[in-house]
Amino acid sequence: MAAPKSLLLKIYLAATWLAWPALHMLSLVRIKTGRDDPDRASERFGVVRRHRPSGPVIWIHAASVGETMSVLPVIEKLCAEEYQVLLTTVTRTSAELASQRLPTQAIHQYCVFDSVPLIERFIAHWRPDLALTVESEIWPATFSTLKKYDIPLVLLNARMSDRSFKAWSRFGRAARDVFSMIDLALAQTQTDAVRLEQLGCKSVRRPGNLKFDAPLDAPDARALESLRKQIGQRRVWLAALTHPGEDEAVLRAQTLLLENHPDLLLILVPRHPARASDIVDLVETASLSCRRRAAEQSIGTDTQVYVADTIGEMALFYAVAPLVFLGGSFADVGGHNPLEAARSDTALLTGPKVENARAVYKLLWERQAAIRIEREGDLAEVVAGLLEDPGKGVKMARAAQALVDEGRGALDRTFDALAPFLQAAGHGAR
Repeated sequence: MAAPKSLLLKIYLAATWLAWPALHMLSLVRIKTGRDDPDRASERFGVVRRHRPSGPVIWIHAASVGETMSVLPVIEKLCAEEYQVLLTTVTRTSAELASQRLPTQAIHQYCVFDSVPLIERFIAHWRPDLALTVESEIWPATFSTLKKYDIPLVLLNARMSDRSFKAWSRFGRAARDVFSMIDLALAQTQTDAVRLEQLGCKSVRRPGNLKFDAPLDAPDARALESLRKQIGQRRVWLAALTHPGEDEAVLRAQTLLLENHPDLLLILVPRHPARASDIVDLVETASLSCRRRAAEQSIGTDTQVYVADTIGEMALFYAVAPLVFLGGSFADVGGHNPLEAARSDTALLTGPKVENARAVYKLLWERQAAIRIEREGDLAEVVAGLLEDPGKGVKMARAAQALVDEGRGALDRTFDALAPFLQAAGHGAR
């Protein structure tokens, strides 16, 4: 590979050789705050305890739960075609999901920090024949090292939000150097495709959004029966994947709603279950009665808030709630994937801050398949309206399902685009 052209990229790559002390400090902080698994923290430094399997290895990198869910069908199809799949992720929640959902022949590792010597160690062990990075995971040192070893790189289910596009554009020539290392970018939308080309991607195709094709989890039958029995005839609403600041807004809404709907139950699912204790404190400060799922506390007739702080049970909570507020949309995190909710026969409410999947949200809003709430203070009013007019929620859910059905097919188109790379990878492992 030709040497990087921009001085800024050269400086970044050189700095990663000197970043070990800072990365060790970062690792300790992540362990202390519960964001990294202390028993597997060495994986972030390229230390591997598992053998490389024989045959072609396809390395897929996804950041967190949403990205992991979107590529599970890709992983399953690759494994069915007898490729060895190595999945790397960042978060503990995605690692837990991987342990539950990956095919038996697939391997999970925590991703390595974006440092040249660490990536060198990682690649020397795994010797991947093809690298796929998901959505917006752009890592200069990783990309540069892949090019050094002539390992093809594909950006899978690629998206480029307005904020990220503006940020990368500021780096000019350095950004073009980074994005030109991508052999193929498979964009979710036409807007994403145009932005990726402008940033320097040389080959861009638009197969669509894999999240439309992601399998819909079925809730555990016994858990569903138990939860429905605990809820009884009470009305329920769900606040899913909430972030700090949103929990307070949801609890204020619940307090107001209880004035006219005294039997109403709120199921609150934090984006990060480790925050559950803090949320319970907020519930108690709001003088609301609370139960916590991870503590195996059952819902009582007096329970007003049920904190669902478990992993991998979203399908269960969608199944019992006719309407959901999807978090990450009032907080400055860019929103979460709305398609699981859209496929779950539930009416969807969102805030306005959804740049991570704005194209999908825009379609949902335009088709009246979701309600956009501009101000946190309006949440109670909107929920109350749907409680009093359940037929409107049913129409919203049907419109959302129709939109999802229209968007299917990205998985097949993605594999059509990947075919030359997979064929080359299959002709002999490194």
